[in-house]
Amino acid sequence: MSDTVKTTRQLPLRLVDRSPSITGAEIVAELVPPPQFEHASFESYRPDLDYPSQQGAVERLNGFAAWRARPGGFFARARRSKAELPGIYLDGGFGVGKTHLLAALWHGAPGRKYFGTFIEYTALVGALGYAETVKQLTGAQLICIDEFELDDPGDTMLMTRLLGELIGSGTRVAATSNTPPNSLGEGRFAAADFLREIQAMSANFETVRIDGLDYRRRDASGHAATVAPEELTVMTEALVARGSSVTLDDFGALMAHLSTVHPSKYIKMIAGLDVIALRNVYLLTDQTDALRLVAFIDRVYDAEIPILASGMPLHDVFDAEMMGGGYRKKYQRSQSRMVALSTGELPPHAE
Repeated sequence: MSDTVKTTRQLPLRLVDRSPSITGAEIVAELVPPPQFEHASFESYRPDLDYPSQQGAVERLNGFAAWRARPGGFFARARRSKAELPGIYLDGGFGVGKTHLLAALWHGAPGRKYFGTFIEYTALVGALGYAETVKQLTGAQLICIDEFELDDPGDTMLMTRLLGELIGSGTRVAATSNTPPNSLGEGRFAAADFLREIQAMSANFETVRIDGLDYRRRDASGHAATVAPEELTVMTEALVARGSSVTLDDFGALMAHLSTVHPSKYIKMIAGLDVIALRNVYLLTDQTDALRLVAFIDRVYDAEIPILASGMPLHDVFDAEMMGGGYRKKYQRSQSRMVALSTGELPPHAE
């Protein structure tokens, strides 16, 4: 009888095998800053001295964070100074530290508070219903909304109605949005759009412009890294053998699978993973697929999971028509994050 013991070859997991469910209570529990901003503070923010608006934003947010009672309530507009507005909107390019500052504001707020992306709040309404969502969030000291979107008029008006009710009950609101780097005119236009969309609420918001370069590309080549197909297989199997939790999927199969999973569930789909590997990345020509990928990359970036990929560099997956269209801000932000995820240039934790 042979003493040889057969070993089972350990293979990577697959994202396409993951179809999680999520409840409203689980969404609420996740309304906190991403892990890399767990300890974000105004003191740990490092403003670029070439762009004074970054230090200016810190000073304005410090003023906004003076959590004190205001006589007359939030609708006493005639007596309200600029510093007393219950809403603040950070407008600027990607990678200038808006999320860091938003998280710092959240950490400094007392009492009950929530931090989430625009899509997480709309998903909460979808899971709980509008009335129950209002009930859940009412009484919060602060609501932080990262990446406020203007793409879907229905979702935008839903959120502005929700925020109107929350502000009316005494909650303060802070939001961020993205504009292309160094596009000052376009940035002001985006801010104006935001204020127009929220209509009567616009008087409650102060817009703070933050200029600067995308720090994720300051020391990087600006290109997502790729590996040869055969090398990708070897690398993923080696990682699995060392005990890492790794997924390996065909890019096309992943895109098809994402269409069956609501974006609010992407965070659970990637839970517990150390590395994500993608084979045969190719150019996307369908806008719906592209927007799903953007939402997926956002969650991967928040979870700080590196990506290995073969085929086309990930930052090149959006075609020219997309990059010249109305969603270009989303795609540019996603490109920046894809570069960071594939090159190891992830942002350091805010200590």
